[in-house]
Amino acid sequence: MNRRTTSASGTATAPPEPTGAVGTTGAPLAVGTVGRPSPAAAHDAVARLVRVRRRRRARGALVSGGLLAVVLAAFALSLTTGDFVIPLADVLATLAGGGDGGTRFVVLELRLPRALLALLVGGCFGLSGAVFQGLLRNPLASPDVIGVSAGASAAAVLASMVLGLSGIALSAVALTGALLTGAAVYLLAWRKGISGYRLVLVGIGIGTGLSSVISYVMTRSDVTEAQNAFLWLTGSLNGRSWTHFWPLFGGAVVLLPLALVASRALPALQLGDEAAGGLGARIERDRLAMLACATALAGLATAAAGPVGFVAFVSPPIARRLLPGHGAALVPSALVGAALVLSADYAAQHLIPGTQLPVGIVTSLVGAPYLLWLLARANRVGRGG
Repeated sequence: MNRRTTSASGTATAPPEPTGAVGTTGAPLAVGTVGRPSPAAAHDAVARLVRVRRRRRARGALVSGGLLAVVLAAFALSLTTGDFVIPLADVLATLAGGGDGGTRFVVLELRLPRALLALLVGGCFGLSGAVFQGLLRNPLASPDVIGVSAGASAAAVLASMVLGLSGIALSAVALTGALLTGAAVYLLAWRKGISGYRLVLVGIGIGTGLSSVISYVMTRSDVTEAQNAFLWLTGSLNGRSWTHFWPLFGGAVVLLPLALVASRALPALQLGDEAAGGLGARIERDRLAMLACATALAGLATAAAGPVGFVAFVSPPIARRLLPGHGAALVPSALVGAALVLSADYAAQHLIPGTQLPVGIVTSLVGAPYLLWLLARANRVGRGG
């Protein structure tokens, strides 16, 4: 029998429906499950989450595999094509220890160190740019924009043209210059925290000052030395040998894994300092570790091939376009950088017959239009200043 209650005015009213009888989607819920979905709905939500994660992992593996295939194809093309065309089968036989004397000399002494150097330089710049842009949440934050590459270049030019250093000593000086410049930019941009745009502006200012130092040293030097320095400052792999490769290889073996390990805190730091602190991240320690690794990678790559322009700047956006929703996409960014430098170096060698261009000219042809587009887009949405 239905019971009725009497209100203060004396009118009879029906009792209210039991709370939680109907869920947010209109489906009936069991009495007593206030605000909670049924076990079946919870199971469906978990299943959907698992499917989304599987699709993301599959897409990530597919894109990374495709980029690795592009890198291998560009690498093989660099070893087989030139003034002396060598079939791929002969190249593989030479790498395995066979081949005649002429083929071994061309492949092992001329082409292989240059191709390996291009691969490592691109990978180091790509990963460095991805860490900078992901950590500072700013598409302009790359080592060649915020002055890190300029610091390595200034130190290398001073060491080579004033002190006469070369080889491993020159690489060490360039790395030191990059680290000191990165530390100066960080300290000057610090205001109870780091703002991406403030750090970029400070870095641009320091980079401009260091470029002035480089120009002054070049004007006071011999014409031949200044010409060689200018070629190196453009970013070039011409004439590179095993002597230039081994210091970069030794540093990359240490720094690439360290950068990936340090970047495990990157997703939390991308949420902001307060949210990252709430999630248990050690904000300053983790940020400094990532910035130090990214700066060192850029310094090593600059010491080996000069400040190859825009590789660190454009590689992360390309990787993020290929993998939307995958965060900073560190490994894909490194693969994009390697593919970009290998392809650009191949174009630099064969674009004009009989002339080998610096690889930095080709990468600048790609990066400069992207920078202009990014600045124009920032102005349209009111962030350009």
